[in-house]
Amino acid sequence: MVVIIYSAFPVNKLYTVVETFLFKTSCQLNQLLKENKMKVFNFRIVPALLVFSTCTLSACAPTVIVAEAPTTLAVDPAATQILKRMTAYLDSLEQFSVHTQVTLEDVADSGHRIDLDVSANMIVKRPDKLLAQRKGDPLDQTFYYDGKTLTLYNPGDKVYATEPAPGTIEGMLGYARESLGLIVPAADLVYHNVYELLMQDVDFATVVGKTVINGNTCNHLLFSRPGVDFQVWVADGTEALPCKYVVTDTENPGRVSVTTVMSDWNFTSPITDAEFTFVPPAGAKPITFMRIDTPSNPIH
Repeated sequence: MVVIIYSAFPVNKLYTVVETFLFKTSCQLNQLLKENKMKVFNFRIVPALLVFSTCTLSACAPTVIVAEAPTTLAVDPAATQILKRMTAYLDSLEQFSVHTQVTLEDVADSGHRIDLDVSANMIVKRPDKLLAQRKGDPLDQTFYYDGKTLTLYNPGDKVYATEPAPGTIEGMLGYARESLGLIVPAADLVYHNVYELLMQDVDFATVVGKTVINGNTCNHLLFSRPGVDFQVWVADGTEALPCKYVVTDTENPGRVSVTTVMSDWNFTSPITDAEFTFVPPAGAKPITFMRIDTPSNPIH
């Protein structure tokens, strides 16, 4: 039997910041395949930069130190230089783990705003290992990639799907998106040369000011492209890590946003290859991904 464990379909309007995926949030639980007793979510769409992040927004509310006047230039080189420094630093990391907390805004049919929160932990070992665990309103899942296969495990239903995958993280992310309709958590953090993707079609950029998030002094940047604004808070100093993202759908009347906060970065703890290999728990049942392409597409 063919079942989608987690599916959200990319749109070709924007190419994220970095996967321009829209989640348009109501995250309604569909009734499907009752005989299989499997839950599947039907996501409407809003652009998301990262699909994960860390503490509640109230606990992580930034403390503003100073707000600078917006630059008169359409694209301020100071903003792009900070973004480039952040992406270069991420690109230099051979391995890392990070905790993320994401809040997805939605407007209910009643007109009231609803926020959905998802927490996730991710471990990356370049060039070909990734583990992501997410918990939250939409779904609890674990994603494994060991350089040869990708596996999605749903512990609540004790089912999993496994698929052969390309031999690099970037290749796997593209394959998961194009062939399986899967969004991998926090994909923006693991792409090489992500700066060019982030800057695609950007027509406005500015340094808003400096802010403190989770004790870190950050440069607050604002970028805009047709249909979407995105803000990035980048840590000052030599470790130019992203601390927070906000992505706003400017074509939605409610201007809904996805907010992601990152914390607990770790670059030094030992990471073994075994952590990325899925071992089915007792009683877990294999199922099949519902593909969005033809199964004959080659892996490369």
